[in-house]
Amino acid sequence: MISLCVSFFMFFMGMGLFTMSLIFMFNKYIYMLEWNIISLNSVDMYMVFMFDWMSLLFMSFVLFISSMVLIYSFDYMKEDLYFKRFIFLIMLFVFSMLLMILSPNLISILLGWDGLGLISYCLVAYYQNVKSYNAAMLTVLMNRFGDTGLMMSLSIMYYMGSWNLMFYSSVDMLVVILFCLAAFTKSAQIPFSSWLPAAMAAPTPVSSLVHSSTLVTAGVYLVVRFNHLLMMSDFKELILILSILTMFMAGASANWEYDLKKIIALSTLSQLGLMMSILALGGVNMAFFHLLTHAMFKALLFMCAGIIIHSMKNFQDIRCMGSMVKLMPYTLMCFNAANLSLAGMPFLSGFYSKDLILEHLMFTGESLFVLFMFLISIGLTVSYSLRMFMYSLFGEMKMLSCFSLSDENLFMNISMIFMLIMSLVSGKLLMSFMFLNFNFIVLPLMLKLMVIYFSFLGVLMGLLIYYLNFIFNSNLLVIKNFLNKMWFLFDLFTLVLGSFFSFSGKVMILNEKLWNEYFYNSILYKMIYVFKNIDYYYINSFKLIMFVYFYMFIMFMIYI
Repeated sequence: MISLCVSFFMFFMGMGLFTMSLIFMFNKYIYMLEWNIISLNSVDMYMVFMFDWMSLLFMSFVLFISSMVLIYSFDYMKEDLYFKRFIFLIMLFVFSMLLMILSPNLISILLGWDGLGLISYCLVAYYQNVKSYNAAMLTVLMNRFGDTGLMMSLSIMYYMGSWNLMFYSSVDMLVVILFCLAAFTKSAQIPFSSWLPAAMAAPTPVSSLVHSSTLVTAGVYLVVRFNHLLMMSDFKELILILSILTMFMAGASANWEYDLKKIIALSTLSQLGLMMSILALGGVNMAFFHLLTHAMFKALLFMCAGIIIHSMKNFQDIRCMGSMVKLMPYTLMCFNAANLSLAGMPFLSGFYSKDLILEHLMFTGESLFVLFMFLISIGLTVSYSLRMFMYSLFGEMKMLSCFSLSDENLFMNISMIFMLIMSLVSGKLLMSFMFLNFNFIVLPLMLKLMVIYFSFLGVLMGLLIYYLNFIFNSNLLVIKNFLNKMWFLFDLFTLVLGSFFSFSGKVMILNEKLWNEYFYNSILYKMIYVFKNIDYYYINSFKLIMFVYFYMFIMFMIYI
């Protein structure tokens, strides 16, 4: 019952924060709370919270999705032995995200940022098997790159007099590079993309929360908050190229993947690349708008995928999931509604944000390469969405002998119907609030129809890949291996981290087995043997003298 009480509290708190965000938006209110933690010489450490429409709106979405995930987990994780531990980890995870959302100060950002990284390690390794441990270690080590960037920028900002990045119109170029490094690792952009599919070893409710509104969106939100610093640097072109390549790579890999959860994870990576690329072009409100709409249908996709996997006894291969609409119609209705919203089906929530981003891109007149990569990535999104649609609705069910219906759980259905409603209406709802004074976009007919052309191209590509699987399966192994391993990024980082662990293991053996071991075993033990027969008074005097000498030596070194 703890999860239900907490989820109801989060739900009503999210509704209240959504109302407050509209009041703050229309009246242009901004409130700042400062708490001076410590004042040492000329350094003041402040815990700063900033309440404006953006932070309140994002907090309301995080709390709403978290409440639905907790209600969903009440049925999904009810047979788990450590269910209370799981609930407390989720609560700490959400608290860390809220702390990061409210923070314009590097000190308080770092607290929420590190909290997300450490608790994500506990959640990914929750099932305590070899796969979970490896995935958790890969996740936490790759995210430490970004944490290191934040810590280094913290030390650089120390010399500027304040850690409140909101109040700087320009900062050192190195600070911008380190911030982008932190955002790239958290949002899994190239070359840090391999941890995101590996994190699918976590329970499905955790995946639903992580991929919608918490861990992977933290990097995007950081760039949304401090986008004015990025726009004044020359680093944005590199961010644009890397994020476009991430979007293309994830879309192409998802089209040749057969693991249901990994396909949805790669779709998250593709949408994160879309958000980061439009941020590099200066579209802050559009990226934030797509971040919120994407959170709703992505959480619903993972919820439906969890029920499907439960019903198939933890089997995740989509080639065995044919004609599931006859067995679980409600779940498949929610799944394909979220799937169509991901593909940008007109008048669903994903359509409003994606269409706005693409029309703005064509209106501003970017290069042909950027425009082509955007459009082909949209086609790839339609392609893998149609592929999941075809595998779930058509074909033959190959796991019917071990299928057990999990479609009638009350709490799962309640959470999914709320998420379904928001996946349908959140796009139009948010667009009517966030873009009241948006300029009218006028495009030539050919550019206006370009999105439709590439969407139909994605439909043809999805059908081609669906039927190629049955015709030329053995002749496409080279393409599958290249795309399934995400352009060999997984092997690259596994090799780098494996070499690092091997080197550190050899260093440990050298320290333990050679001079260090010899010193402690030979010299120190002989000294103890010599002095063990001396009177107790002399031994204590010797210890006191050695302590005084050691203390004087340390103080002398500090003074120098």
